[in-house]
Amino acid sequence: QAQLVESGGGLVQAGGSLRLSCSASGRMDINYYIGWFRRTPGKGREFVAAISYFGGTTYYADSLKGRFTISRDNAKNMVYLEMNNLTPDDTAVYYCGRRRSGSYFVTDSYDAWGQGTQVTVSS
Repeated sequence: QAQLVESGGGLVQAGGSLRLSCSASGRMDINYYIGWFRRTPGKGREFVAAISYFGGTTYYADSLKGRFTISRDNAKNMVYLEMNNLTPDDTAVYYCGRRRSGSYFVTDSYDAWGQGTQVTVSS
């Protein structure tokens, strides 16, 4: 039974940074990934980044690569998303999820989600 809880969201000025955390408990098999997605009213839920829980391989949306960094600390059951040079377009609710199988960038590949954490970037 997976339990995922996001934290670290808040209000930040454009150009600033935030570090989001995902506490991921429950069974993690070798093929499992933890992914970050974000939801906005105009775009729905879009892929941000993912990491293989045991291997540490990372994947990013092309538009965010180099600006966002995903990492994990398995000893603490934590996955992090470091967001730099934020713009108002990054304003969204950010979710972490657990992927059992399938493409890392597809929401249907994830079988558990956290409740989300709000990130608001002001001009």
